[in-house]
Amino acid sequence: MDDYFDNLDATEINLKYFTEHHGDIYKAYETYGHLVHTEGGPLDQKTCWLIKVALSTECQYPRALQTHILKALKSGCTEEEIEHAILLVAPSAGFPKTMAGILILRKILEETAVTSIH
Repeated sequence: MDDYFDNLDATEINLKYFTEHHGDIYKAYETYGHLVHTEGGPLDQKTCWLIKVALSTECQYPRALQTHILKALKSGCTEEEIEHAILLVAPSAGFPKTMAGILILRKILEETAVTSIH
């Protein structure tokens, strides 16, 4: 898991490259994501972010999971709600994916100086 956090700079560099060379595609993708999130249906913002946390955990997309955890916190989700969303992944997608998600959550809480739940 440390490799993921060590590679954040590479991810940022690659995103910069992509947006510079394919800006219109990235903007369309970003707009689509925003519209689905805000106008796609009746779910409130907190629920949308918790679903995205669970999906990112299941898909093992650490960069997306990190982003979704931070946005969930910003939208008012509690640490307990976010952890619960991650725990819900285990019965369907497996315990190792859940444990990886919990590790990312704990790392973020530690880095953002948010009080840990445990």
